Amino acid sequence: MTRRTMIAGLLWTVLATAFVHAVEPGQADDGFVPMFDGKTLDGWVTTGNWIVEEDGVIALQPRPGEKGWQRYDAYLTTARKYKDFVLDLEFKITAGGNSGVFLRVGDRMSQVNSGFEVQILDTHGLAKPGNHDCGGVIGTAAPSKNMAKPAGQWNRYVITCHGNRLKVELNGEQIHDLELDKTPLKDRPLEGYIGFQDEAKLVWYRNVRIKELK
Repeated sequence: MTRRTMIAGLLWTVLATAFVHAVEPGQADDGFVPMFDGKTLDGWVTTGNWIVEEDGVIALQPRPGEKGWQRYDAYLTTARKYKDFVLDLEFKITAGGNSGVFLRVGDRMSQVNSGFEVQILDTHGLAKPGNHDCGGVIGTAAPSKNMAKPAGQWNRYVITCHGNRLKVELNGEQIHDLELDKTPLKDRPLEGYIGFQDEAKLVWYRNVRIKELK
């Protein structure tokens, strides 16, 4: 083997290794696609309140006269339905914040009764979180551990819906692995809209991506 051949081989190995390590989770080849274009709410439906901020962050801004802990009609909901998927997103709330990720919603105007919610709530540090605390599946199951970060910090959900199986990760830790047909959610549809709840509490979402499963 000549010196030139050895150098060329070494260079190719270095370049190939660099390419492998350059492909990080979240890039196009992992099967995920962004759910927002970074500039508009195209592909989503709402009656108001939601805006696109800098860097493509989606924010809820309550309308004049609205206050927290009341459900309003301005949920931000996908224009189309999804069946089996992995939903990857980040969220941030203020002190006392409240929102929720709704899944497989059958009726946009009745999301609580026709889908199910993975809770977003300012419950960092709570010793024994329940199903209404951050990470809980409302009315169904408490998170196995409290992984919620303090208010003002970004959190990350990775939610997998595949048939009757629901898995939820919060900030890198699995907190749910449920068989939905053995829970109070057994009568909810296996296909529906994805929505973000409007509780008139400030909330931000970013890096919202989805991978549909076959």
